[in-house]
Amino acid sequence: MKAFSRIALTGILSVFALPTYAVTLDFFCITNNSPSDCAIGEAQLSVDVLDISGNQVLFNIMNNGPIDDAIIRQVYFDDGTLLDIAYLIDANDGVGGDAGVDFSVGASPPDLPGGNSISPAFNVTAGFLTDADVPQPNVNGIGAGETLGIVFDLQVGNTYADVIDDLTTGALRIGVHVQAFESRGSESFVNNPVPVPAAVWLFGTGLLGLVGVARRKRI
Repeated sequence: MKAFSRIALTGILSVFALPTYAVTLDFFCITNNSPSDCAIGEAQLSVDVLDISGNQVLFNIMNNGPIDDAIIRQVYFDDGTLLDIAYLIDANDGVGGDAGVDFSVGASPPDLPGGNSISPAFNVTAGFLTDADVPQPNVNGIGAGETLGIVFDLQVGNTYADVIDDLTTGALRIGVHVQAFESRGSESFVNNPVPVPAAVWLFGTGLLGLVGVARRKRI
């Protein structure tokens, strides 16, 4: 099944009137076990951060491809204005879930590999992590052309604007661990704090209905 792509998302949202915003961030490699593997990840990993309601934000973790031998196996979050993971949008969900992706909250390893190699160190917030389901994590991980949606509740009094501010200042960071490269190695990546140019979009709130269907996988 193809990813929950930006084009498909735009089509769904366009039928609704109220605004929803999204910002796109890409990733940089922090482990550098293999320069070529790092280059692959930096070229094809990104995250869309979407405002879906007054107190929830959706992180669409995307592996844009085209290299198949690079699977996102774990996703981690470090601090910020987030409260908890409300639910995931993946194979077990309704509209928008990607049939090729199946994750659960919690991860092994519990810390982003290589997270201590950067300054400040990447410290995973308790409960803010998710992992491809076993026994086939490479199958259930985020492969080329696939997406995982992670919906967070926000702390009381905080908004989408606060989340974006935290991402751009580094108060909130997103880390991903990628495995199954052709080299058989793995690499870790952390989001760049500067949004991708021309990647701030105005959407309709059709996403709210989309995410509402996915609530049956409430954490």
